Amino acid sequence: MPGERAIRKLGNDISWARGRRHISQASLAERMGASLSTVRRMEKGDVKVPIHFLARALHGFGVIRALEHLLDTPNDEIGLTLMDKHLPKRVRSKSGGSSGAL
Repeated sequence: MPGERAIRKLGNDISWARGRRHISQASLAERMGASLSTVRRMEKGDVKVPIHFLARALHGFGVIRALEHLLDTPNDEIGLTLMDKHLPKRVRSKSGGSSGAL
C-alpha cells in the first residue's frame, strides 16, 4: 500500500537523519518521551507507531513545519480546483427590487 511505503520511507529517513546528527536511538527516545523500542519500530517503518511520535521526531530534527504544511488549505490545489467546479456559473439576483450592487 502507498501509505505503508510512505511510513517505511519516513522511518528510514528518520534513521538516517538521526545518524547524521550523531544521536543515539536511546537519546532520541528520551527527547521524544518514547521508549527505545518505539524508536526502533518507528525507524523500521512500523505503521502501528502513533503519529504523535513521528511528529515529535520531526520536531526534534527541526522539520516539524513539513508536517504542518502537508495539506495546507490555501495551497491545496486539488481541493481548491474541485471546490471551484462546484461554484455556480452565474448568480441570479433575488426578486424584490434590489440589484445586489454595492
